[in-house]
Amino acid sequence: MNKLNLAVLALIAISLILGNVLYTVDQTQSAIILQFGEPVGLRDKPGLYAKMPFIQDVIRLDNRLMEYDVATATIYTRDQKNMVVDAYVRWRITNPLLFYMRFKSDNSFTIIEDAKRRLGDVIIGVLKAELGNHTMTEIISQSRDTIMESITQVSNNRLSEGGESSAPGALDTSGLAVIDTRIKRADLPPENQRSIFERMKTAREEQATLYRSEGLMEGRRIRADADREREFILAEAQRLSQEIQGEADAQAAAIYAEAFSLAPEFYSFTRSLESYQTAFRHQSTLVLSPEDIDYLKYFGKMTDRPSGD
Repeated sequence: MNKLNLAVLALIAISLILGNVLYTVDQTQSAIILQFGEPVGLRDKPGLYAKMPFIQDVIRLDNRLMEYDVATATIYTRDQKNMVVDAYVRWRITNPLLFYMRFKSDNSFTIIEDAKRRLGDVIIGVLKAELGNHTMTEIISQSRDTIMESITQVSNNRLSEGGESSAPGALDTSGLAVIDTRIKRADLPPENQRSIFERMKTAREEQATLYRSEGLMEGRRIRADADREREFILAEAQRLSQEIQGEADAQAAAIYAEAFSLAPEFYSFTRSLESYQTAFRHQSTLVLSPEDIDYLKYFGKMTDRPSGD
């Protein structure tokens, strides 16, 4: 039993020693070797490595593309609009040793958390500065891609403590690079939405009134054109009617003249009858002079008047 216990204790001791000597690095990680808290080595290739037990420690950092949601910020645009902006940033550790030296701290935050806090502060500041130079329309649709590229570039320069590099990833003082920055949501504050809605409603009502007035004007113009065309058509029809009637009257007169020339006495008789119908209509009174007595010759043969009458 004593030998068995000793063997078990030996195995445990060997396991502890090996656990403090050997370590692995995954292909998605980089490992920093610390000796008494100071970095003394870097392992950025995957594999099995050894370190000095109880003296050296290993910190593993993810070398993949990471994403961080920036805190919601209120932005004042160039056209004096307040906007509530939610953004996120994609970033990567490009130099683990510089990253560790830049963001290590003695507080309760880990290195990654401290880097995210610093990254969020920088992104918010750059967002406010850059978006403040543009109108709300440009931020929402027209120039968003260009604005985001500018924010990414300026954020990298800020994180590199004012470095002159302008290419993302070409930093040598912070150990990280901002790869991309995007806006997830850009809305008006709740207190401004009602006033904006009322202004939009008023603008739409003014536009509707303009459309209605233009429609009324167009309707009047169309009706006026139609009335003019109607008058022209009626006048043309009246002219044609009068021409046709004149031609018909002329033809009728010619026919009458030709017919009556064959019997002049009959023509005189019919014309007298027509005149009688017009003269004696509605019990009218007709006064004739002796010279006009011949007008009544077709009423019968005139008799001599008694003497003294």
